[in-house]
Amino acid sequence: MENIGITEIKDICIGQVENREAGTGVTVLICEKGMLAGLDVRGGGPASRDTQILNPLTNTHPIHAIVLAGGSAFGLGAADGVMKYLEEKGIGYDTGIAKIPLVVQSDIYDLSVGRSDIRPDREMGYAAAEKAFMDPGFQSGNYGAGCGASIGKIAGMERAMKSGIGSYPLRI
Repeated sequence: MENIGITEIKDICIGQVENREAGTGVTVLICEKGMLAGLDVRGGGPASRDTQILNPLTNTHPIHAIVLAGGSAFGLGAADGVMKYLEEKGIGYDTGIAKIPLVVQSDIYDLSVGRSDIRPDREMGYAAAEKAFMDPGFQSGNYGAGCGASIGKIAGMERAMKSGIGSYPLRI
């Protein structure tokens, strides 16, 4: 096994956008050709969209994008923007009638970090998808979905600490 940078993964482009004042953002991983993915849901209130297609027991097709965002369930609209962008580029599962981008999303609770009234939305999702194609890249820390990330809330908000987004890719 070899440690690699996440941007070294072939055919995947990544876009990150954030609203620093609000303390929230979006990170999107896109694969035009489609990618296989899996998911392990943890916690009692998962804010997610279409993640059931990642269940290994279902008959699924490769997905085209993974959206990670803040805003808890309020941020789930970010995937709408990613889908719109991919549709405009002709990326999606061809049903014979239309190409439908298969996009999954999972959100974190960052409403207590910045402004709780500003969350990732369709426009922020579209901007992240556009950036993935026009200016791809990934930054660990307080960027994209990691902008408002925090840990330790289970022990009470007085014990919560700032965190961020990261990656740990391996080449096998």
